[in-house]
Amino acid sequence: MIKVAIYGKGGIGKSTVTSGISAALGVKGYNVMQLGCDPKTDSTINLLGGTPPPPILQYMQEHGMPENLDEVISRGFGNVACLEVGGPTPGVGCFGRGMLTAFEMLEEKGAYEKYKPDVVLYDILADIVCGGIAVPMREGFADKVCIVTSGEKMALLAAQNIITALRNFADRNYAELGGLILNCRDMDDEEERVNEFARKMGTSVIGVIPRDTTIHSYEEDGKTIVEGESSHPTSKRFFDLADTILNFKQAKKVA
Repeated sequence: MIKVAIYGKGGIGKSTVTSGISAALGVKGYNVMQLGCDPKTDSTINLLGGTPPPPILQYMQEHGMPENLDEVISRGFGNVACLEVGGPTPGVGCFGRGMLTAFEMLEEKGAYEKYKPDVVLYDILADIVCGGIAVPMREGFADKVCIVTSGEKMALLAAQNIITALRNFADRNYAELGGLILNCRDMDDEEERVNEFARKMGTSVIGVIPRDTTIHSYEEDGKTIVEGESSHPTSKRFFDLADTILNFKQAKKVA
């Protein structure tokens, strides 16, 4: 099992990218678990026809520990196990702490043993990389971190902050940087700009998702482009990213 945390600033397209990778892995026959780690609880909706599962934190606030994990986990396209962490009551509590509570509940209830995922993908909002948001990279929940960015200044600044936070834990055997995923905004020289940023940060661009209205047309129907049109050239980009994730697993076995 390989666990990958996918970070990036709000609105950069993390959920589109994460769900596309999950769908591609599911089509390939792998067991996948996707955890949406954003109070908006919209990470998995395009794997589920537009309807997210019950947010874990809200469920626990109202009902306590779930007796059956199926109460907070829904099966989506490609048989992906879909979860949404949710958020604390507005103005009360810390989202990072809530995220840790949700992760600990899944371990306590044996979610990984029950669903037997080959790949776990965490979709994490990270405009500000506070200690709580850094939980997956520093608590040993994730093996690799991938960062979704565009060529825009604020997206690259967020990526730089995430890389800096990750490297603060480099000597503790926590998650390693897997690379950048460019989600294009059709800026001039965008690929060159992001590749140059990657070189400066000592990493690489592992995938490029073009700006494609086909993605958004399928999302209007609660689908990923992989589900809607698996042979589309943009879908192939997600299949390529899925292969990269699987290579993370192979590299881990070799190491």
